[in-house]
Amino acid sequence: MDATSAIPDAGGRLVRRGARSTAIRTAARCGFAARGVIYLLVGVLALRIAFGDSHEQADRGGALAEIATRPFGSPLIWALGLGLAGMALWRLTEALIGASGPDGHKPHKRLLSLARCLFYATVSFSVLAFAAGRKGDGSGSSDRQSRDATARALELPAGPWLVAAAGVGIAVAGAWIAVRAARRRFHKDLRREEMPRRVRQAVDVLGVAGGAARGGVFAAAGVFAVRAAVHHDPGSAKGMDDTLRSLADTAAGPWLLVAVAVGLALFGGFSLAMARWRRL
Repeated sequence: MDATSAIPDAGGRLVRRGARSTAIRTAARCGFAARGVIYLLVGVLALRIAFGDSHEQADRGGALAEIATRPFGSPLIWALGLGLAGMALWRLTEALIGASGPDGHKPHKRLLSLARCLFYATVSFSVLAFAAGRKGDGSGSSDRQSRDATARALELPAGPWLVAAAGVGIAVAGAWIAVRAARRRFHKDLRREEMPRRVRQAVDVLGVAGGAARGGVFAAAGVFAVRAAVHHDPGSAKGMDDTLRSLADTAAGPWLLVAVAVGLALFGGFSLAMARWRRL
């Protein structure tokens, strides 16, 4: 190996060392904590809807609006936005150099990390925009945003096919999330050897029930998007709030919404556990 080839190797090592730095790991843990707080609040808001309070949104916007009414709400919203930015930064390093684990360097893993980076960057921007006073950006109804995006997509050439493909993708992603949770695939991402036995058991409950609920909501939203494409009706598309409300109209009545709401709150608890025990 000559001196010229050693330079890229040294640069690569520096990049990898920076990506594994304490700062990046801290940013990731803050991101998991921020996600946990938001899901906990969405679960609580969905429970309120199930028991008759229909004036609040059970989505990220509703969670931010709820926080804004509390003492120290504004600093907390800033902290959530910055935490989610930390999550985006961590996912970016995974896309650039690969995630931890034996197959973390594979192209499909890196592409998945890049998609997650873009998602969390978008969410972080909306939360920070809300914190800065642009409340329409951070707390806009997820239902209205879904309908508007669907309407614009339907106007494109082959728009219904694009919307249907997106809906199928969301539904498949939801099913994938639920199946991974049921199979406890999150075990490999946790430092379980450091957990007390009862903590391991509790995190298992949070991960399975929470992941199943989260995946179910994604899958249902995807089905509604497909329906919007088939009927060429943007109004059929639903964000998280309307998707959750639709559960109360099933044969199971409001109790299905209660079960999913509890599951989303449990996923919030699981995310907080990930902030502590995630293998980074």
